Amino acid sequence: MTTFILGLIILALVYIFYSRYIEHLFAPDDRETPAKKLSDGVDYVQISKNRNALIHLLNIAGMGPIIGAVQGILFGPIAFILIPLGCIFAGGVHDYFAGMLSVRNDGAQITGLIDKYLGKTAFRIFMVIVSIMLLLLATVFVYTAGDLFVERFYGVKDFVITNPTVITTYGIILLYFVVATMFPIDKIIGKFYPALGLMLIIGTGMVLAGFFTNGVDLQNLNWSNFNLHPNNLPLIPMFFMTVSCGLLSGFHSTQATIISRTIGHEKDGRRVFFGMMCIESLIAIIWAAAAMDVYSTNLVPQNVVGTVNVVNIIANKFVPFNLAFLVTLAIIILPITSGDTALRGLRITIADALKLEQKKIVNRLVIIIPIIFCMLSILYWAKTNAGSFGMIWRYFTFFNQLIAIPVLLCATMFLAKQKKNHFVTLIPALFYVFVTMSFIFSEKIGFNLPLNYAEIIGCFLVILVCVYIYKLIKKK
Repeated sequence: MTTFILGLIILALVYIFYSRYIEHLFAPDDRETPAKKLSDGVDYVQISKNRNALIHLLNIAGMGPIIGAVQGILFGPIAFILIPLGCIFAGGVHDYFAGMLSVRNDGAQITGLIDKYLGKTAFRIFMVIVSIMLLLLATVFVYTAGDLFVERFYGVKDFVITNPTVITTYGIILLYFVVATMFPIDKIIGKFYPALGLMLIIGTGMVLAGFFTNGVDLQNLNWSNFNLHPNNLPLIPMFFMTVSCGLLSGFHSTQATIISRTIGHEKDGRRVFFGMMCIESLIAIIWAAAAMDVYSTNLVPQNVVGTVNVVNIIANKFVPFNLAFLVTLAIIILPITSGDTALRGLRITIADALKLEQKKIVNRLVIIIPIIFCMLSILYWAKTNAGSFGMIWRYFTFFNQLIAIPVLLCATMFLAKQKKNHFVTLIPALFYVFVTMSFIFSEKIGFNLPLNYAEIIGCFLVILVCVYIYKLIKKK
């Protein structure tokens, strides 16, 4: 348990000091924020700091910190160290600059920031990538939440689309996504999400409490167990692609830019963006520890290892029987509340690109209706083709991590222009160029090359990106 506790200490200490340094580099001031300057009663609405923090936590904490944790811990106790370090030096920095650069640019979405800092070509490329990623995520989260719900509360084990209970549950979740996306942000998200965010924290706290009341079997890190993955997956790039939410996730940037339109003061950014990333990392570490225990005590059938169904096994072991359903419910909330804001982010991103103001409901419908048809098509295909979930999730994982790179490069451009330490964003950006490119060139969903060849290509692309960004800095 020593490695687990060490990870918690690293997360706490480095947040206290390093996040303040990052805030110092950005230098928040008292200028008028978009929530005040551009208030429209729909997306630009001022919300208090504490409510914003809990809303943002719920938005970014989809199934990533849970699925990523129960899969990432298969690599062994190294996860307890890499998650907090990655969160602080990559994820926290990424989320903070995504949110604060958006605040400084009238609530611009990630694609708008890429257009400003990296140019039109990068904007066109990532407009497509961001849209695909958000569409895939919103669709996947419809049936992830639905499957968890019908298993826990209806005892359903066969999640085929012809099952009336399954299809009805999917329909209700999808309808909610549309309603929450269409409504002004302070009417549903602003009112209920802070309480749901607290519910997530309490549910995870109940699992942590179970470590001490029921006991927990955790390994400590040493040279002999540096990588224990049963399928011999390489730590780089696979760990950093498997554990995204909780370590670094490009999806977070699409959510930070939503919250950038509700921030009342720039100095709220450290708690809202950097702080909630660290809370999500804490959640991931706790669920990873719980997964390690149920794996080591053989409570998880082999066909369930690394899947979302591990959630119910963990809840049943560490939480009293009459409260276990609350933990499952808290986890079911995650894909629902991240899926609807993914859809909201997609609506806003497309609206900004089309320069279509969103105060009128008809303008929102013009964008949402085609998106829903796309979601229904993907959902039907995914549920009628075996193994499609795994493929969709892996493509989402790639796009998710890929999107983090231009966000960090935008921050690099911002800091370089201010003649400040831009290495805090450039280094993690280049690292993830290597990770994502090594992944896509070696994976079957990509080019299926031998890993050593993929890594050589990854190194070459790191050099190209580095040359490109310094030429851009010099030009601008």
